[in-house]
Amino acid sequence: MIPNLQRQLILGVTFILIPLLGGFGSNSTRADTTENEGHNLSPYFFIEGGDSGTEKIPLKENLADVELNGYIARVELTQVYRNAGNEPINATYIFPGSTRAAVNGMTMTIGDRKITAKIKEKEEAKQVFNAAKKAGKSASLLSQKRPNVFSMDVANIMPGDEIIVEITYTEILSAEDGIYEFVLPGVVGPRYGGDANFSSQETLWVENPYLAEGGYDPVLYDIDIHIASPLPLSGLESPTHSLTMNWEDKSSVRLGLKDKKDAGNRDFILHYRLQGDKILTGLSRFEFKNENYFLLVSEPPKKIIPDDMPAREYFFVIDVSGSMHGFPLDTTKALMVKLLRDLKPSDRFNILFFSGGSRLLSPTPLTATEGNIALAESMMNNQLGGGGTELYSALQKAFAMQDDENSSRNIVVVTDGYISAEDRVFQLIDSELYRNNLFSFGIGSSVNRHLIEGIAKVGKAEAFIITNPKEARLHADRFRSYISAPALTNIQVKGNGVELYDMEPSRVPDMLAQRPLMIIGKYKNAEADASITLSGVTGMGEQQWVFPLNKAEAGDSTLPQLWARKKLERLYLLPADDKDALRNEIVELGLNYSLLTRHTSFVAVDEVVRNKTGNTKDVKQPLPLPKGVSNKAIGRPMPEPEWLTTFVLIVLLRLLAQRRRKINVSVA
Repeated sequence: MIPNLQRQLILGVTFILIPLLGGFGSNSTRADTTENEGHNLSPYFFIEGGDSGTEKIPLKENLADVELNGYIARVELTQVYRNAGNEPINATYIFPGSTRAAVNGMTMTIGDRKITAKIKEKEEAKQVFNAAKKAGKSASLLSQKRPNVFSMDVANIMPGDEIIVEITYTEILSAEDGIYEFVLPGVVGPRYGGDANFSSQETLWVENPYLAEGGYDPVLYDIDIHIASPLPLSGLESPTHSLTMNWEDKSSVRLGLKDKKDAGNRDFILHYRLQGDKILTGLSRFEFKNENYFLLVSEPPKKIIPDDMPAREYFFVIDVSGSMHGFPLDTTKALMVKLLRDLKPSDRFNILFFSGGSRLLSPTPLTATEGNIALAESMMNNQLGGGGTELYSALQKAFAMQDDENSSRNIVVVTDGYISAEDRVFQLIDSELYRNNLFSFGIGSSVNRHLIEGIAKVGKAEAFIITNPKEARLHADRFRSYISAPALTNIQVKGNGVELYDMEPSRVPDMLAQRPLMIIGKYKNAEADASITLSGVTGMGEQQWVFPLNKAEAGDSTLPQLWARKKLERLYLLPADDKDALRNEIVELGLNYSLLTRHTSFVAVDEVVRNKTGNTKDVKQPLPLPKGVSNKAIGRPMPEPEWLTTFVLIVLLRLLAQRRRKINVSVA
């Protein structure tokens, strides 16, 4: 009887689990989703067709107008929504933004009516939007899901309507080795939903639908850029898109896209230099609401390679999950070959490959001999890509590995960053970093820059973004330069005849190589001859720069919002003991500086009641997969072990109960 019971239990559980688990493969697709799927947040494929096919793609145009003055970008995004169907619709569109953007305005235009959005606390803005939606009024709601992921909700788009939503933001650009980089993110990559329960932020947006790999994207993307620099431009190029160039003079040019087809399935990246190989250096200021703001941009000391370098140790944490399959993983392999072969014989290294689980190259670090490097390359080349993206547990293992106290330890994370719970990764790094240097490599045509750049910010090191295979060698060389260069330490910013306060960053981090140092803050009680002094120590001794305040460029109205955005970056990344106090500080910044934040949103309402039927259809704008990301990124995570255990237990108890009833009947 016991063996028969065991067989029945196994067959019963298998019979029930097979159809349930069959949908959890990495290649599963579907045309729609239900509202009550619980914790399953993986995205799904959007299959165009059916009676409402045209209604499911209300976004028709996505345009960007960019003004660059050197190291500050002013951007206006225009989204054009049209309802080509036969019934009123409500549309949701998920789109990316720069991790440094200070989003400070939104307008909505319907016909000849232009409505300026108001900044409100997030819940209040949502209530205003929902009330307008229910009343039949056209409305739009701009919310932040992550510092680099936003959602646009537009209500009551009537048949034949064209609604234009305009968003404005500013950001400070940074330069590496004299090259400035402007990035306009193209599309939000699919997020792994298996770690969503660990996220402290909203995660339902992860369910947004995606077009199948290679599918036609009906949205028109276009970018118009005007650069008006105080210094001559050189080295102007885009590694991601072909450009049209109309030069006005040596310091100003207008740029556009040569090919607009499928232009939005990857980040737009623009590189340029100012005045040859020099980096723009200077001080600017602006007064806002009885407070004075300043931005200090300075060239740090030249990198110096010491003759006697300490032994170095590298721990590579490599993402081999499903979203890395194809181009990202192929590029990772090329990058790792370059990084490994650049190691010195005195260096030691190890590799941890992670997806849903993880695997170490060696239990202990290996010396960088030819044999050990060949072993690492062989293991790297055998990785195919598949499964989830359990970055958190991989980093836990990396921090727990023993190391040599006499070595300079560098942890290098290579990933596309497609996870949902970025905040707990930042908290782990902040609490466990100790004396490690933590670098991040983001690989993919549209990576999660919030995670990649956030890792580097919290890790007080550097982020490298690789969008195509050709960049792998370049960034590997840059990484080697950063590691080998001495830091500018003991950096201090002081006011002479003026009081400085609320500076971001509050403590200037060490510098690892040549790049501009940017400090934004406030000042008061300035004397006539006041100046700001920047000083630091290198291997060659103390360096110092002096900037007279009366010679600073005045009138840059973007500084208050840029200062507030810099402060938000720190509040977002670092953990807080008092959650309520943190929330209140973020809300205050958003409302005082008219900024989109985690807890504030922009809402615009047209007070004219346009939909008197009370009937609308909710649709989600499907996103194109980022260029180079395969269909394997679209999947559904396995159920949590606790859920599965509970389910099996219920099945077991039911089968036992049935068995007892049969026995009782037989006895009777």
